[in-house]
Amino acid sequence: MYFPTEFDEILDRIATIDPVGYGKSRNYIDGAVSYLSPYISRGVISTKFVYQELLKRNFHPSTILKFIQELAWRDYWQQVWIAKGDAINQDIKHTQTPVVTNGISRNLANANTGIIAIDNSIEQFYKTGYLHNHLRMYMASIACNIGQNHWKHPAKWMYYHLLDADWASNALSWQWVAGANSNKKYYANQENINTFCYSDQTGTFLDVSYDDFENLTIPTVLLPSETLELKTPLPAPKPIRINKELPTLIYNFYNLDPNWKKEQTANRVLLLAPSHFEDYPVSQNTINFIIGLSKNIENIQLFVGEFDALKTTYDLESIYYKEHPLNKHYQGIETQRDWLFSVKGYSPSFFSFWKKCKKEITF
Repeated sequence: MYFPTEFDEILDRIATIDPVGYGKSRNYIDGAVSYLSPYISRGVISTKFVYQELLKRNFHPSTILKFIQELAWRDYWQQVWIAKGDAINQDIKHTQTPVVTNGISRNLANANTGIIAIDNSIEQFYKTGYLHNHLRMYMASIACNIGQNHWKHPAKWMYYHLLDADWASNALSWQWVAGANSNKKYYANQENINTFCYSDQTGTFLDVSYDDFENLTIPTVLLPSETLELKTPLPAPKPIRINKELPTLIYNFYNLDPNWKKEQTANRVLLLAPSHFEDYPVSQNTINFIIGLSKNIENIQLFVGEFDALKTTYDLESIYYKEHPLNKHYQGIETQRDWLFSVKGYSPSFFSFWKKCKKEITF
């Protein structure tokens, strides 16, 4: 799977998605998924923008409700992050149990579990930065519920390689699988994987009935566990030029919107803060991807350093940035993101959130 960074090609991808087919085939690895998640996560486009483009193509909401719901999931996770803040970095509802290690099963990270569909997908994942949603759940279940690793480090491993890395969606989904953000754990057996990945493997440690999972001992292949060294390869810092007579617009890992204040004459700066990437490290592929996406923003300059250093070094006064849970230390004028619906605040479950959102859909 190839993810272009040119904005015109991204718009072409939006114009060709099949939201009706998505509702029918989304669970299969070759289903009609949109492949838009990297662009939504990086703030190049919004969930609202995608929805509006579908309405322009005369899709009736009733025929694409499952696709709209999937867009709403991304906004829901963000709303939880806004409401809970750093609390999403810990078991948010229930303590994950049992937990044997705080690392990740080495053979999962090395694509050597013996589950052919999983191992092949991990190898491709390292190359492309993309995983189908069901494969993410399969891997999380193997790591947490079969290997009995605490969810956080494996979640950081996956986030590190994902082009669509969104800590809220990633962390809270891993917790959902592990039972820390849900009332029961998620399991997938070999039959399930065979069905949706078109494999026919048998005799694996997942080739059991669902009733057997609760008492399943950790397979030998998953016993060795390690803590990975995840570091972000940031570019070397370089000076930039600032016109003090103009406002400065701050872009970052979660905001690369080329249409944001496009008509305004301003300094435009992509801020890559080392402290951010120490807490949420990403791979070289991801860094290359965001730098490529930033080229859609005319005259943008790259600043590798902290927000305070940028502000102080260039004596910035008129600063604009987009709202995000990780931008609370920014100083300036905050502008809101485009949300799919007007529903804000914490909802204890997605479906309580969705119930309120559906009221805004015109059927």
